[in-house]
Amino acid sequence: MNSIEKKTIMLLGVFISALLLANLLGTKITTIFGINVSVGIFAYPMTFVCTDIIAEVRGEKVTRQFVKVGLIALFLTIILVAIALYLPPSSRYPYNDEFTLVFQTSFRMIIASMISFAISQYHDIWAFSLIKEKTRGRFLWLRNNISTIFSQLIDTTIFMFLAFYKVAPKFTAGFIVSLIIPYWLFKIIFALADTPFVYLGVKWLRK
Repeated sequence: MNSIEKKTIMLLGVFISALLLANLLGTKITTIFGINVSVGIFAYPMTFVCTDIIAEVRGEKVTRQFVKVGLIALFLTIILVAIALYLPPSSRYPYNDEFTLVFQTSFRMIIASMISFAISQYHDIWAFSLIKEKTRGRFLWLRNNISTIFSQLIDTTIFMFLAFYKVAPKFTAGFIVSLIIPYWLFKIIFALADTPFVYLGVKWLRK
């Protein structure tokens, strides 16, 4: 196994970790600059950083393999969470109600994430490759940001509706749209901020 293959596996590990953490931690809400956001917002943008680095160096085919592995990981997570919820608690375990409350919410979120993840990531790969072709391999910052920003909008919109629509009376379509906008703006900030890391990652992977 050569150096670039080892580094690709390392990036895959980061990619899968960020994807699963974004889902498992995503039920907690925090407040940033007066806006309520999920703590998963810190982990999920890392998946786009990883795929953009891989797409730039290894190409579209390898990047699609990342997405397939991510979907398998999410599917296994759904199965294992379902089993954990189904199994009866031991008499020595007093926190089953809390466990069920947290992971039942996560269960719906993981299913929503699986669908939004697949659509947005494949769009990101397509857009990144198209812009790279049109610019003849120049302007990495341009394809990194444009592909990620629009893919994040797709991901946020699909995820919000699948995860939260009608989960409570106030979660109407209009209310969810009001949630999508600040989430997406935060993701735009993350996309712009991660550009130097994409350049560093590309340089590291090529070295």
